[in-house]
Amino acid sequence: MQLKIAVLPGDGIGPEIVAQALRVTQAVCGKFGHELIYREALVGAVAIDAVGNPYPEETHALCMESDAVLFGAIGSPKYDNDPSAKVRPEQGLLTMRKQLGLYANIRPVTTFPSLIHKSPLRTDLVDGADFMCIRELTGGIYFGRPQGRSEDGSTAYDTCVYTIAEIERIVRLAYQYALKRRKKLTIVDKANVLCTSRLWRQVSQQIEKEYPEVETEYMFVDNAAMQIVQWPKRFDVLVTENMFGDILTDEASVITGSLGLLPSASIGIHTSVFEPIHGSYPQAAGKDIANPVATILSAALMFEYAFDLQEEGQVIRQAVDASIAAGVVTEDIAGAGKAFRTSEVGEWIVDYMSKEVTIVY
Repeated sequence: MQLKIAVLPGDGIGPEIVAQALRVTQAVCGKFGHELIYREALVGAVAIDAVGNPYPEETHALCMESDAVLFGAIGSPKYDNDPSAKVRPEQGLLTMRKQLGLYANIRPVTTFPSLIHKSPLRTDLVDGADFMCIRELTGGIYFGRPQGRSEDGSTAYDTCVYTIAEIERIVRLAYQYALKRRKKLTIVDKANVLCTSRLWRQVSQQIEKEYPEVETEYMFVDNAAMQIVQWPKRFDVLVTENMFGDILTDEASVITGSLGLLPSASIGIHTSVFEPIHGSYPQAAGKDIANPVATILSAALMFEYAFDLQEEGQVIRQAVDASIAAGVVTEDIAGAGKAFRTSEVGEWIVDYMSKEVTIVY
């Protein structure tokens, strides 16, 4: 099979972690006899510095020509610390989502048995936690208009907008994932206050009738935030709008004990993007100390979701599990043990995959 991917390393630690995910991708393609074709392009602060645009036309064209996008991270203190900056790296991410039609962000939240002690929650709460957050990406307050500040700068305003079509698309996708898992869906909104949330609930209640085999519950976002911490194992698939999803998925990610462990997939109309959930971590850039696991697991999602190659994705997961169990980890989760470098973790995982292993589904 021919796999054509766009590689967007981005800012900060992006180039280092993407390099290891690409090594793993190349190793898997070699193991299974796939032809890998990839090209790199600029995005984020490095793209602003180079061409003045955080998501250049050349980058967009490459993404449109590719079957999948492997993405690193966006963000730079140079722009974070300048409130007057007219162009920001994050604008590139929002533009990419809009132009590629990336309407759903999929974040699996799972725990690693050998790292449960790293979680800030009690072991009995998180041991066995396994749920999926689905966040709508192209609507809501991040994209609604009007948006801006008054001429005298004393007032700022943002507009939250959703259409029935946007809600139907993401809720139906969530039901499809629920059918493949434990057949439970939690729809999160703030219908007691917000008009957009009341539309979400109205549309969702209509779609619910089409999936009688799925247990559906509705939950206000503040209650959901509380229950993710109190009873994370009660959730199976959780779906919500853009800003709520941004907040809840970051909260849920802490359950594992490290942001460096969780991947994500952004499902699109034109192509899909696979990226770690953490940021650009500029303090670690160039030091070869960042955790590449989330990006490597994002590559696993890429094989599974973009190419429907389940065995290839599982080989990566097994290798990652083995590396963590063996203590081959970076400093963020090493504790009192030896801290391996970013490149060493990638090399260990590639070497492990070269062995003959039994795939366990």
